[in-house]
Amino acid sequence: MVEALPVRVGMGYDVHRLAAREELWLGGIIIEHEKGLAGHSDADVALHAVVDALLGAIAAGDIGTHFPPSDDRWKGAASSAFVEHAAGLVKQAGYRVGNIDLTIICEAPKIGPHREAMRKQIAGLLGVDIVQVSVKATTTERLGFTGRSEGIAAQAIATVLLAEQQESNQ
Repeated sequence: MVEALPVRVGMGYDVHRLAAREELWLGGIIIEHEKGLAGHSDADVALHAVVDALLGAIAAGDIGTHFPPSDDRWKGAASSAFVEHAAGLVKQAGYRVGNIDLTIICEAPKIGPHREAMRKQIAGLLGVDIVQVSVKATTTERLGFTGRSEGIAAQAIATVLLAEQQESNQ
């Protein structure tokens, strides 16, 4: 039997296209914008990247494995449910979330005014303190699909810690 690693790291990445007549969900909050993200669920690229990072940290596949777009149960689903599911799997694997580092890649909307609300929402979904969640943003200097405002991308890194470490450190 392989001994459980005390710290594991996972990485997630997601992209959705911007479209008229769609809501814009980012980081678990709705943002007023001229376009929203199109996808099978609410298309929250930020939360999807967080989910994949958490699943990657415990080697539990990816968001498409757990919530396939071919399954109508997930049509229009709130991505917050995906985050809660991934957090539950982290706990079942004997780990707890150490931290999340999320980067949203887009020209618009500006993320700064929404950063703290996103951090609070993600921390709440994961059951962690807000200081364990970082939300950053960058542009691609008008290059590529994000630079042309055709879509939004997000990448996230998650660290998970062996749950018994928390108890022994208290």
